[in-house]
Amino acid sequence: MQSGTLRGAVPALLGKMSAACCFLIYKDIFMSQIPPERPDTPCVAVCSTTFDEVCRGCGRTVSEVARWVFMTKKEKDAVWKRITAEGYPRRQPW
Repeated sequence: MQSGTLRGAVPALLGKMSAACCFLIYKDIFMSQIPPERPDTPCVAVCSTTFDEVCRGCGRTVSEVARWVFMTKKEKDAVWKRITAEGYPRRQPW
């Protein structure tokens, strides 16, 4: 099917459906492709820095835990990127 034909067919098809049906199609097609939002903090309430400076639950350093509420979004994103690459936080996927 040519893209021009598809562009014309979609609005015609959607015009014959109820709003609820259109929403369900939209949700199934587009929303499933958007990753869920991550929590504001990687904390999993399993805090332990017994043997080094890295929390066993979330993977942040003691300094990162202490500064978390003062960090910018860019700083938090950098921490999230590092800890997820290292297999943290140790929780069920969000």
